[in-house]
Amino acid sequence: MLPRGFAYTAPAMTSSPQPNAAPQRSLDQRMDALQRANHVRSQRAALKAALKNGQASITQVIADPPEFVLTAKVLDIIMAAPKYGRVKAGRVMDRCRVSPSKTVGGLSDRQRRELVAALGE
Repeated sequence: MLPRGFAYTAPAMTSSPQPNAAPQRSLDQRMDALQRANHVRSQRAALKAALKNGQASITQVIADPPEFVLTAKVLDIIMAAPKYGRVKAGRVMDRCRVSPSKTVGGLSDRQRRELVAALGE
């Protein structure tokens, strides 16, 4: 309850951009970014299918990842391999001390070596 005689005024809404806001992009820039993102998604889908069919090696992908895999989550890539579901992939990552939110490109050398060894067993 507000004290008697107290009037609340809402803060004024300003139309100026926020200091940390992303810069505005042109339609061409947005379409180019969308095209690149779709290309990366299709490449990842093809890699996951190759992993599932045994045409690609999970240890090779982790040890020497292609550029389009660098921003993918390690957990998603491991789960694409045969015999690895969410639980088994989570256990491997726990044993190698890798966070579930870690990306392939964000792995340290130690984490990469331990994952390759654990997945190669």
